[in-house]
Amino acid sequence: MRRESVARRESAGPTDGSGAEAPPGAVTEARDGTVTAARVVTGSAVHAPGWVSFEGGRITAVGSGAPETAPTRDLGEATLVPGFVDVHVHGGGGADYTEGSLDRARLAAAAHRGRGTTTGMASLVTDTPERLLAGVRMLAGLVGAGEVRGIHLEGPWLSPARAGAHDPSLLRAPGPSEIDALIEAGEGSLAMVTLAPELPGAIDAIARLTAAGVRVAVGHTDADYATARRAIDAGATIATHLFNAMRPLHHREPGPVLALLEDPRVAIELIADGTHLHPELARWAADRAGADRAMLVTDAMGAAVCGDGDYRLGALDVEVEGGVARLVGSETIAGSTATMDGLFRAWVRGAERHGDDAEDALLAAVRMTAANPARALGWSEVGDLAQGRLMDAAVLDGELRVVEVLRAPRLR
Repeated sequence: MRRESVARRESAGPTDGSGAEAPPGAVTEARDGTVTAARVVTGSAVHAPGWVSFEGGRITAVGSGAPETAPTRDLGEATLVPGFVDVHVHGGGGADYTEGSLDRARLAAAAHRGRGTTTGMASLVTDTPERLLAGVRMLAGLVGAGEVRGIHLEGPWLSPARAGAHDPSLLRAPGPSEIDALIEAGEGSLAMVTLAPELPGAIDAIARLTAAGVRVAVGHTDADYATARRAIDAGATIATHLFNAMRPLHHREPGPVLALLEDPRVAIELIADGTHLHPELARWAADRAGADRAMLVTDAMGAAVCGDGDYRLGALDVEVEGGVARLVGSETIAGSTATMDGLFRAWVRGAERHGDDAEDALLAAVRMTAANPARALGWSEVGDLAQGRLMDAAVLDGELRVVEVLRAPRLR
């Protein structure tokens, strides 16, 4: 049963997944102007002070010091960072993308947008063929309206041994007819598919999906090392929440973790919320992957920015207690209640505790929450504050909390 009074719970001061209160920032349309701030952080530099100029919603210049023309806004002591790009998110604000309702899907997208996610994926979980097709058709309209950037299918082509929070009775092997039907239903909006490469027909499915321009991620898998390598060679380029719902590393059979982590062609999702991964393991994996491959994702379900209580994820009942979502009656984690701003703050603070320079910590967090996920999906118009990109940015206060979100207008 879904909790009631979503609007009341959100206005009461929702949490961001880090246990701290995080009211949403106002979302402002960024069409024309020049903004200045104490710090402007791009994927490659910290401008302190800095400025960004934009016209028609596109960035025309970024620099340090004073801009050549008078600014239209001075953000004072704020830090301006690229709008976050979340490529794995199922819901938020008490709603999720599996409900089959445009209004509910818009609510989920808005909940994350107010926390700085200017570009978000709409992730669906395992379902029947009919409901999955209907969900893709519905969300394709949301992509066309600019509410979300793409559709991600996490399932149904997953390993029963690593099902996690997916209904095992609905898992199945990928077949050409279902793949083609989903691609057609998406009308160009299907951006990513997570599958287990050991399933019958999975390697052929990877080739079929990538030929259609869909990114393939390896996840919810019990594959051995060699099979994971074959999946990468076939075109898989993303690891879905590395370590989670995945055969673990073993000294005699390293499984998919090593194959995905060691290959420079693969971008690595990390749910660095302190629940899915120990913080030191997340940091180790990010260091091993390198500056351009590691990316933070929320894997958020409907409880994100809401309180503890009872929810649903797809067809399964979920209980949230202490900000941690689990399938009812089990210890199985069912997505997260995180938002990207909470993950950003936690990563910066963790880096600083490790003795990293403050600017280096900010740069790493910007890459992992914006530049790297945008690159992994081929979304070249977002992910950085750079000439030609959309003027999508999050305004952060001294505690790195989102106080405002600037977002370029989308075509509608």
